[in-house]
Amino acid sequence: MTAAPAAFPVHRALPYFAAATVLALSQGLAQGFVSTNLPQFAGDLGSTTTEASWLMAAYMVPRASLPIMLVKIRTQYGLRRFAEIGVALYVIVAFISVWVEDLRSAIVVQFLSGVASAPLSTLAFLYMIEPLSPQWKMRLGLPMALLFLMNAPSLARVISPALIGDGGLTAVHLTALGMAMCSVALVFLLPLRPVPHQKVIQKLDFVSFALIAMGFGGITVGFLMGPIHWWTDADWIGLLLAGSVLSLALAVAIELRRETPLVDIRWICSPAILHLAVTLFLFRLVLSEQSTGAPRLFQALGMGPQQLVPLFVVICVACVMGALACIAWMKPQRLPMMHLCALILIAAGAFMDAHSSIDTRPEQMIVSQALIGFAGMLFMPPAMVAGLTAALARGPNYLLSFIIVFLSTQSLGGVVGSGLFTTLVNHRQALHLQILNEQVLPTDPATMSAIAARAAAMAPQIGDGAMRRAQAMAQIAQDTSNQAYVLAYNDAYFITFLIACAAAAALLLHLLRDWLAARMNGAPTTPAPEAAK
Repeated sequence: MTAAPAAFPVHRALPYFAAATVLALSQGLAQGFVSTNLPQFAGDLGSTTTEASWLMAAYMVPRASLPIMLVKIRTQYGLRRFAEIGVALYVIVAFISVWVEDLRSAIVVQFLSGVASAPLSTLAFLYMIEPLSPQWKMRLGLPMALLFLMNAPSLARVISPALIGDGGLTAVHLTALGMAMCSVALVFLLPLRPVPHQKVIQKLDFVSFALIAMGFGGITVGFLMGPIHWWTDADWIGLLLAGSVLSLALAVAIELRRETPLVDIRWICSPAILHLAVTLFLFRLVLSEQSTGAPRLFQALGMGPQQLVPLFVVICVACVMGALACIAWMKPQRLPMMHLCALILIAAGAFMDAHSSIDTRPEQMIVSQALIGFAGMLFMPPAMVAGLTAALARGPNYLLSFIIVFLSTQSLGGVVGSGLFTTLVNHRQALHLQILNEQVLPTDPATMSAIAARAAAMAPQIGDGAMRRAQAMAQIAQDTSNQAYVLAYNDAYFITFLIACAAAAALLLHLLRDWLAARMNGAPTTPAPEAAK
């Protein structure tokens, strides 16, 4: 029996922690820079924001499915080669992106960037846990790796305004390139412990992977583009989603008949793992309130990225506090209660946001968004620990299947959650706007009074009376549209609150059922002192 590897001394461990941080931030910032600065990318490339949305789709498509093959590639060809080739490709793509000046080339480069950045998440995990002793790999390494991976998109919103203010998108591209070059240097200087090579790739793996990639890619594009082009106005979206379902069904049919499948469908569909997958997916849907809701609400109210910086600084700090809370409190018997606390915090934050108004500003959402950011980090590490424990209990071969479950639910859950959230907001905004327009009629005395007051206020600047009246009516129409958006976001926030409450209630019922079953079977309802250590 091989002894467990010992922990590194502090002076050797710190460089590995730094490498993990740089790798995680390199991957997360690359994604965050695109999603945060999409209008700026559109202007720089001479395209519309709708056309530039394909940049995000091109980046996310390979990220949804490529981890499935990367684990096997790493096992067969070696961890060292996997790490060096992965970060070298990432640097090449980052270098090319500096010189891209048209939309088509940018879409191709973003797709390649998604491919090249896919290994960085895995490498960030490996470098973070490499110097730790076995008892600290889960408790310290996992929360810290997740912190930097999950926090990077929010951090991109903090630093993007300063970068664009100093050097435009060129500064953004150069920052991504610099992070990539630092990643290459660290990977080549700090070797990971070698693992035995195994020939695990089979020819049929490529068929299954191609089908899964088409399925996940179609879902990603469909839910990113559905709210933009609108689901019923673009026939190709429905055909794409139908083709994705067919592709995934064929992949499942092939995998169920294989002795050594790429993905163990039967294990994934077992009650415990299916419950975990649904939980992870649902949680990503709920977290869309933060990644999609608040930034777009303030954008609709006319606020720029610079005004959102303090809000996202607080969110980043809250995520750090959540990770520290996990390190301090995370134990196997506490995982359900940590999940319950996270859901309650999300419900509280969403309920507070559901009372926004047209006068709401970022500083008024600091507390609610901090609660949600803290809850995200309080939920995710315990969920991943539970999944890894279940996978390792069945054997190392099941680790790949769990990684697929985790990464797929996070990638697809984020895309689907953002798509559903945006769809709901757009639908409710149109409904509220129709109702408000019926109330704000030009012949209504209150509306006429408001127009007259605004026109009078513009008299020193505009001499023409007809122009003043037209300008006043345009302002009232804009205020009506903004009010409709605020009401729509309030509806979406309230639905998020209801989902979080329902999930918390379901978790409480599940815990109650387990407690009653333990009582009826005569088992202890509290962990033994040995188990609590």
